[in-house]
Amino acid sequence: MKEEKHLVDIKNKRATFEYFLVQTFTAGLVLYGTEIKAIREGKANLSDAYCLFNNEELWVEQMHIAEYRFGSYYNHDVKRSRKLLLNRNELRKLKAKSNEKGFTIIPTLLFIDQRGFAKLEIALAKGKHAYDKRETIKERDNKRDLDRLMRY
Repeated sequence: MKEEKHLVDIKNKRATFEYFLVQTFTAGLVLYGTEIKAIREGKANLSDAYCLFNNEELWVEQMHIAEYRFGSYYNHDVKRSRKLLLNRNELRKLKAKSNEKGFTIIPTLLFIDQRGFAKLEIALAKGKHAYDKRETIKERDNKRDLDRLMRY
């Protein structure tokens, strides 16, 4: 699969450390005007964000989008709930899996697509144990050491 370059790529770096990512989906977002302008400036943070269902709709909670600096009194609430746009089959699949024990839905990447729309890549994830996290740290250190040796 070809890696696409986006103008804005805001990643949730904690996601791959804290969770095993089972399956990913790309969802649209319902945003206000000042929110999309702040995202285009790169002023968003996904580290504390999570997704949950409310009345058969998927919402992202605790996603921080900073206030737009030229927003005046039209500015948005920084950590408001934002609705995710997915088709019905994807919503049904996510709801069934997230109700199973140990699974959750987390945002992994916020980007602007080719048409200028903000998209959120979400993942169905299973939590890691402490020993899994230690294994991830060990693999990352080994890879870093190998890269250093390959340069010289």
